[in-house]
Amino acid sequence: MRESLPAPTAAGVVLASGAGTRVGAKLNKVYLPLAGRRVVSWSLDAFAGAGGIGVLVLVVRPQDETLAAEVVARHPGPVELVHGGDTRQASELNALRHLAPRIADGRIDAVLLHDAARPLVTAKLIDDVLTQTREYGGAVPGLAADDVVAVSGDALSSRVPGAIRVQTPQGFRAAPLLAAYEQAEREGFLGTDTSSCMERFSALPVRWVPGSAENIKITYPHDLVVADRVITSSG
Repeated sequence: MRESLPAPTAAGVVLASGAGTRVGAKLNKVYLPLAGRRVVSWSLDAFAGAGGIGVLVLVVRPQDETLAAEVVARHPGPVELVHGGDTRQASELNALRHLAPRIADGRIDAVLLHDAARPLVTAKLIDDVLTQTREYGGAVPGLAADDVVAVSGDALSSRVPGAIRVQTPQGFRAAPLLAAYEQAEREGFLGTDTSSCMERFSALPVRWVPGSAENIKITYPHDLVVADRVITSSG
């Protein structure tokens, strides 16, 4: 009697290999303190609390390894460390190549890529993205962009219908995602985010998942203040 294979799991990839200079700190912004912990630890905990994430990867800069090790040591579950590249896309490709053997043999069926500078992501949003990813092939959270307008000559017209402010995590079926990134590397294509690369090199449909207004990105110093207030008020 053949032994049944374990059900495939999803991988969460938290990207922490940027510099984040606009926040005005010498330290990589994802290691700045936020409500008694480092920014990146909030994202790791959200992924750990999501139901379908069985593998968690943290992509780091080599010069941040000591800080990353400190964060991982305090995390309750295993976190795999991968060095980032010169661009966000290169960092994502490094993570996908790290996962490639498990993608090839079916142990990992979906990958969600998340910006560590979005510490207020919730386990529910991660679960929602993963559910839609597995059903349709790809899923991206976002909010209606009410402040985006069309420009015609020197005039501003009404809000652009259907405009969305995209957030992370962005999820895709693992094998097509890896194939698309490898093709992008071969062709020298550099996308603005995960979904742009997939749009160029994959036929997978991508679903829009309602994002969260609280899922802000830490870019400027006041964003840390806002994030701290949200965490404090929730609990």
